[in-house]
Amino acid sequence: MAAGSHRRVGITDAAAALLRELARVHGPLMFHQSGGCCDGSSPMCYPAGEFLVGDADVLLGELAVDGLDPVPVWMARDQFAYWSHTFLTIDVVPGRGSGFSLEAPTGNRFLIRSRLLTDEELTALGRASDGGTGREDDRSIL
Repeated sequence: MAAGSHRRVGITDAAAALLRELARVHGPLMFHQSGGCCDGSSPMCYPAGEFLVGDADVLLGELAVDGLDPVPVWMARDQFAYWSHTFLTIDVVPGRGSGFSLEAPTGNRFLIRSRLLTDEELTALGRASDGGTGREDDRSIL
């Protein structure tokens, strides 16, 4: 893998197809994963900018979906402390999503599939395998 090509987030073809449908209705999109009580561990899809992010959030990366603007994926910083060693893939399955996420009325829901990052990926991302998250003032962990 070429330098700079290591990422923390990805998307399945099925989830990308649903994002294109949602974008036709709602415009540019974003994801946020809080791990809170109401949304559990499901990634929440919003119109870009509708969910306000702040110092308590980190940018995991941007999804490249054909035909769409890059789709940023944010996570609560405290949640990232637990997930910092994983690669997250946004997928979609049949079922009812959260009422706040844009896919809820479609009969589908987004979910996260994860795998451990390799030591090579962690090194390329500038993180030690102990899960360090980098500089305190850097909200982007791309």
